[in-house]
Amino acid sequence: MAAPQTSLIHPTAIIDPTAKLHPSVRVGPYCVIGAGVEIGEGCELISHVVVNGIARIGKNNKIYPFTVIGAEPQDWTYKKEDETAVEIGDNNLIRECVTVSLGTKKGGGVTRVGSHTFIMAYSHIGHDSVIGDHAMLVNGATLAGHVTVEEWAVLGAMGPVHQFVRIGAHSYIGGGTTITQDVLPFTKTVARREVATFGINAVGLERRGFSKERIAAIQKAYKTFKRNNNTQALEKLREEAKSSEDVAMLVRFIEASERGVIK
Repeated sequence: MAAPQTSLIHPTAIIDPTAKLHPSVRVGPYCVIGAGVEIGEGCELISHVVVNGIARIGKNNKIYPFTVIGAEPQDWTYKKEDETAVEIGDNNLIRECVTVSLGTKKGGGVTRVGSHTFIMAYSHIGHDSVIGDHAMLVNGATLAGHVTVEEWAVLGAMGPVHQFVRIGAHSYIGGGTTITQDVLPFTKTVARREVATFGINAVGLERRGFSKERIAAIQKAYKTFKRNNNTQALEKLREEAKSSEDVAMLVRFIEASERGVIK
């Protein structure tokens, strides 16, 4: 599976002989692929893409110009001899000038991107971050290290996310919103006078096939959380969780929060 110089690889591309590329991979002009890289079936690197380090990229990913995958993490403690990695799943669309850093030894060693994600231009995925399936990072979304973005979450344009923050599944964050605490699953979070949640992401849930009954249960749980302190809310939500897996997800998310949850 070593990278041969075929008609699918532009003659200006520089590919380390130890890199492993599926024969169907398309590599455009001026791409640079380093040692330790593995790229799966059906991927396309349009042009000027750099992939370095121990980077494992799955199937059918399309990567646009000036993206850098496997860059050294922006962490003073990182040492080049640390064997850390980036893992990217299948069917992702990664647009222009995206950067995805390697993991760090102290952070678990791997930065992960799931499958079917849409990472728009100029987004940054910091070291040891984890991006779930179907997540979307809109232009200029910036994740510090150790950020978790769960499945189907949407991060708005030009929004920075603090280290160790978790973005819950199916949540929506408005453009330009600075996130320093965990974002509840299913909610909309926007910066107006202050950063706060503004109801549940009902439109997004409808588009993903959630029934009216499921959405109503999530809405009820959200109101319970907003109207009570965390201890009181959890007591009430645990009861509601007995009949709703979605509410049970909310309970688990709140219980596991270390930075606190945005209300």
